Amino acid sequence: MATAPDPSRRALLATGTALGGALVVGGGKSASAQAVSPARESGSPRTAPVEPHVSPDIWRTVLDDADPVWQRMPKTWYEGPFLGNGFLGSGIYAEPGGNAVRFNVQHSEVQDHRPEFGSLFGLARLPIGYFTLEPVGTITGVDWRLRLRDVELTGTLTTTAGSLTLRAFVHSSTDLLAVEVTPSEGERGFRWVFHPAVAISPRAASKPLPPGYVANPPATIEQHGDVTAAVQPLLAGGRHVTAWQEVARHGRRTLYATVAHSHPATTARDRALRAVRTARAVPYDVHALPHRAWWQRYYRKGFLSLPDARLQRFYWIQLYKVAAAARKDAPVMATSGPWLEPTPWPNTWWNLNVQLEYWLIHGSNHLELDAVTRALSEFRDQLGAEIAAPYRGDSYGIPRTTDPQLVNGGATSGDLGYGVGIPGQDSPTPEVGNLTWALHNVWLSYRHTMDEAILRDVLFPLLRKAVNYYLHFLTPGTDGKLHLPATFSPEYGVNAADCNYDLMLLRWGCRTLLDSAELLGKRDPLANRWREVLAKLTPYPVDGNGYMIGAGVPFAKSHRHYSHLLAVYPLYEVTGRTADERALIEKSLAHWVGFEGALQGYTFTGAASMSALLGKGDDALSYLGQLMTRFIQPNTMYKESGPVIETPLSAAQSLHDMVCQSWGGTIRVFPALPAVWRDLVVHDFRTQGAFLLSAVREKGATRWVRLTSEAGATCLVRHGIVGAIEVRDGLGRPMRFEQTGEGEIRIPLRKGEAALITAAGDAPDLTIRPVTPNEPALRWGLPA
Repeated sequence: MATAPDPSRRALLATGTALGGALVVGGGKSASAQAVSPARESGSPRTAPVEPHVSPDIWRTVLDDADPVWQRMPKTWYEGPFLGNGFLGSGIYAEPGGNAVRFNVQHSEVQDHRPEFGSLFGLARLPIGYFTLEPVGTITGVDWRLRLRDVELTGTLTTTAGSLTLRAFVHSSTDLLAVEVTPSEGERGFRWVFHPAVAISPRAASKPLPPGYVANPPATIEQHGDVTAAVQPLLAGGRHVTAWQEVARHGRRTLYATVAHSHPATTARDRALRAVRTARAVPYDVHALPHRAWWQRYYRKGFLSLPDARLQRFYWIQLYKVAAAARKDAPVMATSGPWLEPTPWPNTWWNLNVQLEYWLIHGSNHLELDAVTRALSEFRDQLGAEIAAPYRGDSYGIPRTTDPQLVNGGATSGDLGYGVGIPGQDSPTPEVGNLTWALHNVWLSYRHTMDEAILRDVLFPLLRKAVNYYLHFLTPGTDGKLHLPATFSPEYGVNAADCNYDLMLLRWGCRTLLDSAELLGKRDPLANRWREVLAKLTPYPVDGNGYMIGAGVPFAKSHRHYSHLLAVYPLYEVTGRTADERALIEKSLAHWVGFEGALQGYTFTGAASMSALLGKGDDALSYLGQLMTRFIQPNTMYKESGPVIETPLSAAQSLHDMVCQSWGGTIRVFPALPAVWRDLVVHDFRTQGAFLLSAVREKGATRWVRLTSEAGATCLVRHGIVGAIEVRDGLGRPMRFEQTGEGEIRIPLRKGEAALITAAGDAPDLTIRPVTPNEPALRWGLPA
């Protein structure tokens, strides 16, 4: 088996200028190995347009088509509409056992501050409460629509006394929930009631309380003029406050509500009151104008249309969901995003959840949502504090669970939180690879922007210390190889020496450090040690069924996590370059998903992306189909004993992997489309190397490909156009290019330049428009 990428990977560093070169993770044949004529050019100039024509109406078309609808009353959080802005979130559904509609009010910054009880109790996110919209009559019907284009819930609630027409949004830029209700004559007496939640860790519902741990005191309801406030004191100091006021205008009544949190200060009440007093002076429609403008700008950063109507709608709902749940300056998403519901996982999870939650922001061109890079940088000192004292001087790690400031609280019990652990020791569980995996997300943000500051100021110094932690424990064996003592492969349940999870991350980490040092012009004293690791690290343990958990520990039971397969995906260290390596991937994938019982939703997103790596688009679509039918809920949410949102978001990334892959310094256009997807359109898809890709597939053939360079990197692209091609610049002039393989060319693009690739003699229509679906499909939500 092959465990190390092709040596030519290093040569590719020189193919661009400074940080514009292709930094490669996985293997791939060096394009420079192909002998071609460097003077090759396209044919004669043309007068046809060379800029894609993009109408603003295309976003209106796909978003209006994707709107979830509710013609039956949602009964739970995973059936109903959801609103959010990365901080404030609201899930809407029937009040259990009551004649009312619940509007949950939750906030991603609201947490407890008692670290002695660990991240899962003492630092847990705390439930805030909810409003109930209580009509006069008995509810008999509902007709709602979540309008994705405006990010506004609209519709009607029908009762035996009349009707209530409502509009609602959580403002894109301020922590404001606004709900406007227009009642019929018989429903003028409807009312709003706020129900404060008990401020206790949601984990208390499923696990025993730690000794000495008690709930925070009850909230008190205060009246401040026309504004009402629910003030929740915290035993650790500070408070969170929900404030609201209802304002009547022209027969409409609008609820304005907000949440503020402060610790250890007690300023939250003043902030919440001030926010409501400011908001109430402005009508609903005036608040909605900047809110809608923000979302319209957001959506227009990219475009994807595919002929599967239900999957296309799902994709655009995920783009909505990720921006409703994430902001760069918001806390890194907890397992449920801002929509806290009863859950045994009331904080941030770093052994898969965080990584999967943020993958889709890269290809969809939404790096403004990258809280992972910001948080790891801002709270880097905590990464040292979370590992055992003897190693804090030169090493970093991150526990399985933390609060938004990356604090676990020093807990070692799984009921309270999970420490990083020490390789070779059983307790706490030595789960030591999570930081390195999280830094792969940071590396992706660098690669998709080529922003040197990310590489220099965040990735390199943090990855250096994450890898350092491993280096303390590597020991030479009698075979001359370097070995790791027992560590933990999430979430298999046993420790294993030479654990594949850690070997794969360590190899990627050392390789990336060497490449990064070269790009940054650093002569690091540890460079020789990193090279030694790459040269002597023991091969990944395998057996007749493929990749094992670790040495002596076969993969032998149903297991939802692909921690033993990270070198395949997402690291792309093992990519199927040879027949043997491809066979190993196929064998390992089939063995992993062949065990029913513990498989969960993200099993199928991982399997879809691995299939896409192998170019198996039909298999990838099949895995996504199983995900949709078995696990995805009516509103596209997902649950495992509670709300967890990483799986549907990672399904959007699986779609990305089918449409475009850019690992290894090569952009692959439409690498894994299923046979039934004969038409497809993508526009301003962001790739590694900081390129924006637009491409159109018609009747089963790629018609044209356009790439715009933001960083001046040399562009190596597998375009997928059959036969002779032409390459032209933004003015329609022929461009020089180099044929580096069948269907693969290198184009020397400068920063800001674009290249259009077409079949020779073809003058395709460069209009970006939605494709026609193969067949109709039900909308998401609860349609009739």
